[in-house]
Amino acid sequence: MPAHTTNDTPRDEGVAAPAEAVAPLLRGIAVLRRLTEADGGTLSLSALEKATGLARSTVDRVTATLARMGYVRLDGRDVTLAPRLMELGNAYLAALRLPALLSARADALADALDESVSLAVGDRDGIRFIHQATRRRAMSLSFRIGDLLPAERTAPGPLFATEWTDADWRRWHDRRAADPRDTTFPAVPSREHATPDEDFEHRTARAAADGWALDDQLIEPGLVAVSVPVRDPGSGRVACVASVVSHTSRHTAEGLRATLLPRLRTAVAAMEDDLRTAPPPEPGAPPAGLAVWTGASKQELGREFVESLARGLTVLTAFGESRPAPTLTEIAKATGLARATVRRALITFEHAGLVAPAPGRAFTLTPRVLSLGFPPLSRASLPEIAQPHLTALADRVREPAALAVLADSGEEIQYTARASTSHVLSAHVTVGARRPAYATAPGRVLLAGLPADPLPEVRAQGHALVDEELEAGLRSLAVPVRDRTGRVVAAVNVATHAARRSAASCVADVLPELRRTADLVEADLRVAGRFRTVPTT
Repeated sequence: MPAHTTNDTPRDEGVAAPAEAVAPLLRGIAVLRRLTEADGGTLSLSALEKATGLARSTVDRVTATLARMGYVRLDGRDVTLAPRLMELGNAYLAALRLPALLSARADALADALDESVSLAVGDRDGIRFIHQATRRRAMSLSFRIGDLLPAERTAPGPLFATEWTDADWRRWHDRRAADPRDTTFPAVPSREHATPDEDFEHRTARAAADGWALDDQLIEPGLVAVSVPVRDPGSGRVACVASVVSHTSRHTAEGLRATLLPRLRTAVAAMEDDLRTAPPPEPGAPPAGLAVWTGASKQELGREFVESLARGLTVLTAFGESRPAPTLTEIAKATGLARATVRRALITFEHAGLVAPAPGRAFTLTPRVLSLGFPPLSRASLPEIAQPHLTALADRVREPAALAVLADSGEEIQYTARASTSHVLSAHVTVGARRPAYATAPGRVLLAGLPADPLPEVRAQGHALVDEELEAGLRSLAVPVRDRTGRVVAAVNVATHAARRSAASCVADVLPELRRTADLVEADLRVAGRFRTVPTT
């Protein structure tokens, strides 16, 4: 039994896992959840041992396997969540389709109102965010995609509770009795004083009658929100809830209702039209052999690689927009795993609350999949994504490396991340420093990525080499970093002293390492930016 539990622990905390559940898979889920709750998504191996209650040897093997999958990064004795882990949450969001269909409407409403707008789905007796359009202010919303909140302390909660069954209400009452201060919800501050259950029951009845709901500083003082349900056009049930969130220095709760609720309702009506007219997902070619690589990893790493954990997590990636509810046979075909292996993984995930059975012998992912690392990773910026890759690059080439973006003026670059080396004489780059774009290698790469390309040769060759133009003795080489659409959003560069490396040596020895680093950053950026805009600074 884990030493620390939250509302994201397996469905039946007091009930043993089914006999056919995959124990290593449950251990891997526990490790990922404890890392998700940790500050910065990082824990030491010894802290993970304490938090999960697992033996240290087990923690070592689980984290080594997760690192091989690219889901965590090992740095000495520390374990940190890595962007590739977001592919699990992306599988849920893609299968759900709501973020792809509705996020543009939410973003437009946030721009029009100059207030934060969120989309949330129900997760048992809580709500979980699937999209955030946040205003950048000194006082701004700090919730993240994937965060779980108790239903009774939110505006969306009463709207979802209008559809709760008697069993749902019993579970809610039991949770409230066991945790009156909400200590099992890391995304919200604990309550100082518990409120009567009747308060939420009354708010739910009011939401059923009004068709909207308010949060008047239920989460913390100053935070207010108004919510309206977005209904599924087929069933009429609540598909998700759209909310406008502000603070009392801008709006009172009643002011939100009076001034912003009509515009929220108009936006929700448009969202429901979008759901009604959305074409069915394109079937596309189904994936095949997603888990084939696990066998080679087991042969290479031996006992340190827990193949049943890797195979089980790969099962989650078989879900997607064109496969929102695959059958066991379809999952087996997509992953290349035996039906018996897939069946045991699904039994395990159902026990953990990550998968639910669907009609026609199919299965669906639940919002709880977002509890596997998505909240902390959903706030990562491009510099944060690139930093470990820059550090590895600097270690390999033994030269300082940096990430740069084009400043708003278009005439300068700004360095946003760096990794240094131990040379006495080396190029010094300060994060935040600006340089003339045309006189630097990263600047020329970034300029070459603009639609009106002033540097066709740089674009054609895919790199820029600046030889002692910015400063005598400084030789710099850079390559572009592209986002999911192929747009150049940054440049990675290595700088050296001319006496240490010739121009030919830079191209022959450093350029392949630069390109390898750019590929790794781009791979992480593709995953991290699938359902959100990744800040470049």
